[in-house]
Amino acid sequence: MSGHSKWHSIKHKKGALDAKRGKLFTKFIKEITVAARTGGGDQEGNARLRKAVLDAKAGNMPNDTIERAIRRGTGEEEGVNYEEITYEGYGPGGVALLIESMTDNRNRTVAEIRHIFSKNGGNLAAAGAVSWMFEKKGYIAVPKSAKSEDELFEIVTDAGAEDLRADEDNFEIITAPADFDSVLDAVKKGGVEPQVAEVEMVAREYKKVEGAEARQVLKLMEALEDHDDVQKVSANFDISEADMAAAQ
Repeated sequence: MSGHSKWHSIKHKKGALDAKRGKLFTKFIKEITVAARTGGGDQEGNARLRKAVLDAKAGNMPNDTIERAIRRGTGEEEGVNYEEITYEGYGPGGVALLIESMTDNRNRTVAEIRHIFSKNGGNLAAAGAVSWMFEKKGYIAVPKSAKSEDELFEIVTDAGAEDLRADEDNFEIITAPADFDSVLDAVKKGGVEPQVAEVEMVAREYKKVEGAEARQVLKLMEALEDHDDVQKVSANFDISEADMAAAQ
């Protein structure tokens, strides 16, 4: 799963640039709005909203902006009505991608997503083409320097984690979505600050890509995630440290 965790690391390093462009705030607002619309405005009773608010606060979004997004979701304030759409496609080397989006204009969004794929050596696929390769899981990545594998294994398994995997630099903790919060709390109480903590679509198996193909996959990932309507991109690539570094 090395490509997965290292891509997340690259994204976090680029987070400051994204924030300057306002893209992160736009994505946070959409997620909070839709989470409140679908599950209500009470964070205690709405795990999706609670996670969205925590992410927004971690990204330094002002509290009044967060509250306004919640009120728009619950209908207390007027706002744009976003539709959730998941697109599927293939990137260079046959890498499978799932693109989770929120849009107020599905025709515009699908045309732009298709253009990004074709411009970067991939193609948009029909619904169901690659979704079977993924499953929804809690995913937590922590640096190997934070804890020994034995210590971390004990912490996360006691909290209900399904699996602990070792990457080149990180430990990757996999949970059922329902157990994500309890495992994440246990990790933090154990004195470890995760580099990544998300409930997302995780690939069942990973596909190795190298050289020019690897760089093109990363370029496609970045172009998709840079799109205003795209909330999250999941992919099944595995890329070496050397190829990852060459693409930065």
